[in-house]
Amino acid sequence: MNTKFMTRTAILLAITIVFQFMKMPQLVTGSVVNAMLLIAAGTVGMWSGITIGCLTPIIAFLVGIMGFPLMIPFIMIGNSLYVMLFSMQKNKILGMILGALVKFIWLAISVKYIIQLFNVKVPLKIVQAFTTPQFVTAIIGGILGLIVISLLENYFRFSKE
Repeated sequence: MNTKFMTRTAILLAITIVFQFMKMPQLVTGSVVNAMLLIAAGTVGMWSGITIGCLTPIIAFLVGIMGFPLMIPFIMIGNSLYVMLFSMQKNKILGMILGALVKFIWLAISVKYIIQLFNVKVPLKIVQAFTTPQFVTAIIGGILGLIVISLLENYFRFSKE
């Protein structure tokens, strides 16, 4: 880790936190957070996206956005899978779609089955939030992220000339 990595990751995390503090509906907040994960991965590197993806559920819990702390490690893993699959694919659109699908499947299985193995009753509202909306927000965020990455790549390319 170098100073450039830490600085850029911190700036992207700060922008993400600002959106989390706005406490908008899940469709908006989730989409923006997913976009920021891919923007971080696409501009700074995979570990930047993973770092932000692991910190955002903790912050969401601390600011009262997410009221079911047992989901935090599962969200961290889901976000990391999303970023890793995106980062490892040459075709970024395919990587984003694959990452969104795997994140959705992981979170749906986690909330419906894994947590319940520990005899924890998961409220219906939480189950609903961590199933289909996760796929939708990952796709919307992914599209936004790809657009921003493309714009930033063009900006960086022209600013070097």
